[in-house]
Amino acid sequence: MKSLSGLRGALVASTFVLAAVVALACTPPAPKKDGGTNNATAGATAGATGGATAGATTGGTNNGTAGAPGMTAAAAGSECSQYANGVCEKAGEQSETCVSVRSLSEVMSPKACAAGLADMQFTVGKIDELKGKCAELANKLCGDIGEQSQTCEMVRKVTPNFPPDRCRDMLSQYPQVLAELKAQEERNKPLSAEKQALIAADDAPAFGPKEAKVTIVEFSDFECPYCTMAASVTQQVKEKYAGEVRFVFRQYPLPFHPNAHLASQAALAAGQQGKFWEYHDKLFQNQKALTRADLEKYAQELKLDMAAFKKALDDKTFAAKVDSDIKMGGEVAVDGTPTMFLNGERVANPTSFEVVAQMIDVKLGRAPAPPAAPGGEPGHEGHGHP
Repeated sequence: MKSLSGLRGALVASTFVLAAVVALACTPPAPKKDGGTNNATAGATAGATGGATAGATTGGTNNGTAGAPGMTAAAAGSECSQYANGVCEKAGEQSETCVSVRSLSEVMSPKACAAGLADMQFTVGKIDELKGKCAELANKLCGDIGEQSQTCEMVRKVTPNFPPDRCRDMLSQYPQVLAELKAQEERNKPLSAEKQALIAADDAPAFGPKEAKVTIVEFSDFECPYCTMAASVTQQVKEKYAGEVRFVFRQYPLPFHPNAHLASQAALAAGQQGKFWEYHDKLFQNQKALTRADLEKYAQELKLDMAAFKKALDDKTFAAKVDSDIKMGGEVAVDGTPTMFLNGERVANPTSFEVVAQMIDVKLGRAPAPPAAPGGEPGHEGHGHP
């Protein structure tokens, strides 16, 4: 069993990995993204304004406000809320600092809250010191991974949004964080010629000429909502680049989608009768209805040989083929759906036709390759899950 510190280290090290995957993908649930407001001016203003008032009242003025024995609970709550809000605005709502202060403020005395407000600038300064850890973390990682790498771009994008204590924890677990990010950087590299040939082989449904200058391979799940968006992209590619692009569809049903594996088998059974793409469209159009009865209904609508179709499902004729695609996906670091490769390069957002079309046009010589973004510029988006 992992120790608590070891488990925490694993979670800390995984933060960047979770932040760097594609914009829209079906993956296991991810932690809520930290995104506390980083507004030093607001925090300082709250501290200066509230502090002046609190300082005057606690200093002995007889206006009966903060710190006075006769202070009402509402007034005390207001002072403590102001203090907690000022800290959280600076540190980030999801930070441990904010969570701790909010908890403590519920039991702090009015005098303590007023004193905190009076000296808010000290607290702001300490939080700024902690935030310096985020810059230190980003600089250290980019130095070890490479300033011009995609991973460095991602690191410089997301670290300013981290609560300061997270950066401190990552620095304390630096070897593990660095190892995971190096693995991520390796994952972002184009596939080798051997792996490109493996995933583009003729043993999967495809359209377009084999000699096309552009080959796209998608790993998809019929129960993943984001794959429905990617299916729209596929149709647009088919229409706009007819005869210029080869598109290969690989099965990658995720284990937490209960109907996905059987749906993949059914699609391959339809493909055996020459109707894969028609059946593919049916499944994505009816994604919330993928039971065995639903699958048979779609087969009937396409006028398939129902005896042969049912026998393929009963005998699990294509189950091994689906499992083979899943294993193949693991060999090219597929960790969610949709995952799309274009001439061996991982597509950053396969749910965006604009992104895919831009890559195709570059490969066809119709558009210049975009310049590499310098380290520090955003290059990737975060992701969600169904």
